Amino acid sequence: MKNIVILISGRGSNMQALLEADIPCHIAAVISNRADAKGLEIARAQGIPTAILDHKDYADREHFDTALASLIDTFMPDVVVLAGFMRILGAAFVMRYMGRLVNIHPSLLPAYGGLHTHARVLQDGAKIHGCTVHFVTPDLDHGPIIIQAAVPVLSDDTEQTLAERVLHEEHRIYPQAISWLCSGQTELGSDGQIKLLHRKQPGFTLISPELE
Repeated sequence: MKNIVILISGRGSNMQALLEADIPCHIAAVISNRADAKGLEIARAQGIPTAILDHKDYADREHFDTALASLIDTFMPDVVVLAGFMRILGAAFVMRYMGRLVNIHPSLLPAYGGLHTHARVLQDGAKIHGCTVHFVTPDLDHGPIIIQAAVPVLSDDTEQTLAERVLHEEHRIYPQAISWLCSGQTELGSDGQIKLLHRKQPGFTLISPELE
């Protein structure tokens, strides 16, 4: 059974979704860069080892990344999962875990990379929004895509209501993506492309607003 290490910075709702799902892997540890991250309490309650590595204790990103990688490696992970980890990781760190480092982003990448995705979608008048699970590469929010979920943007949506609807889908697709990785049903090929083994893709179309 493969080992995964989960990195968080806050409440850890995606981490909790992973803990509650029947994924075929061993969660070796949950690591946070914030001692007050609520997700640490959830992990400890389930008997999962936790660790704290405060980025403010390091002079720069490079030194923090080096210390974080050393800590992660003590748990010998097959997959490193970013679940609301609010630190940009340097290229050397990313390359160290290339093909094993996974993130979830609240937009349909490559659209709306970065922060404040829901507000930007509403401002632009987009009709379809969603979330993406992808491998992490040095090019921020542009790694190979494993799975996406799309939701309609409703006419009365606020940033909060849209965020809640997207988060619901995040909690569905992240456990699925990690399950595929742990069971060998998907992988990152040497050509940088995702290989989905024995998976069918739906043929229906999401149109928002609906056609008459």
